[in-house]
Amino acid sequence: MENAGGEFITLAVVIKTQGRRGEVAVELHTDVPDRFREGMLLWALLKSGERRAVQIEDLWPHKSFLVLKFEGIETISDAEPLAGAELQLPKSDRGELQPGWTYLSDLIGCQVFDGEREIGPIEDVQFGAGEAPLLVVGGAAKLRYEIPFAEAYLEKVDLDRKQVRMRLPEGLLEVNAPLIEKEKRQSGR
Repeated sequence: MENAGGEFITLAVVIKTQGRRGEVAVELHTDVPDRFREGMLLWALLKSGERRAVQIEDLWPHKSFLVLKFEGIETISDAEPLAGAELQLPKSDRGELQPGWTYLSDLIGCQVFDGEREIGPIEDVQFGAGEAPLLVVGGAAKLRYEIPFAEAYLEKVDLDRKQVRMRLPEGLLEVNAPLIEKEKRQSGR
């Protein structure tokens, strides 16, 4: 039952087992949380690299997670192999977005610009710390920048031209810059 195209998008990651009936707590990697529903078929990409189909039997929010109960997974032991798994959909099955919305996975490979200054390509998108996902951008001289993908900074996303145009606050990129020798001596590193 492999997807012919082979390309999948990750909607969530299983953080841990939750409860005694085989439920799992997941961290969402989509900004469309109502995307999940009873009866939905997902693909779990396990840590081993194996991909298996799972169908949502029930779901409910719990603290900062979404708890999912899958059909046929009835015990903690049944659920344990899912810990760390990415819950995915074939790219062809993803929903239509409202105008102006973008799948974050489509940003990887796009060039980031701050005004007219080219910063570099988006290598990854990370979630967690703040409200906005972080774009991991490769810069010149092997620098890596973490730039919040926040509406306040965003000017335009042009997927056809593979460009993300932003207006970044003064000093944001310098926060990520490596220390120069003088700064290293002053900080005792």
